[in-house]
Amino acid sequence: MSQPVITPDLTMEQILKIAPAAQRALFQRYHVGGCSACGFQPTDTLAEVCKDHNLLDVAEVIGTIQRADEVDRRCQIDPAEVRGWLERGEDFTFLDVRQAEERAQLPLERAEPLDFADTARYMDLPKDRRIVFACQDGQRALDVASYFIGHKFTRVWSLRGGALGWAAAQGAARTS
Repeated sequence: MSQPVITPDLTMEQILKIAPAAQRALFQRYHVGGCSACGFQPTDTLAEVCKDHNLLDVAEVIGTIQRADEVDRRCQIDPAEVRGWLERGEDFTFLDVRQAEERAQLPLERAEPLDFADTARYMDLPKDRRIVFACQDGQRALDVASYFIGHKFTRVWSLRGGALGWAAAQGAARTS
């Protein structure tokens, strides 16, 4: 897979189109772009974002963005592995970040709904706690996993394919 061509004069909107995982990677590495205090505008160039956040090595930032897909792959976990942990009774936290309507349509057995109103409950977990986040297709869970990684959690994953991947893996397991 070829690296996306990223230059300092590209806007963040342009960068996010060619490297969708860039925002997660920037937040994980530099705490940039994950919240209102460290955010940027779509029209800001990469050079402006680097200047605003005192990131002096723009080439290093570009490298981080180019490695963003690798970062995303590392923090994804296959449904079969999570199912195995559940079957073996292993100790971990399995959190569903979807809205109630989505959870009702396609439930994830044994996944606890993430209580967005009680963030301290999760931020107070041990930083080495195994945590798996799930959403509908895996994308929002990547954002949440990235947020936790950015807050120094070390054993955090996003369920690859989300609830859709979970259901597909369950169906495949039944037919084999």
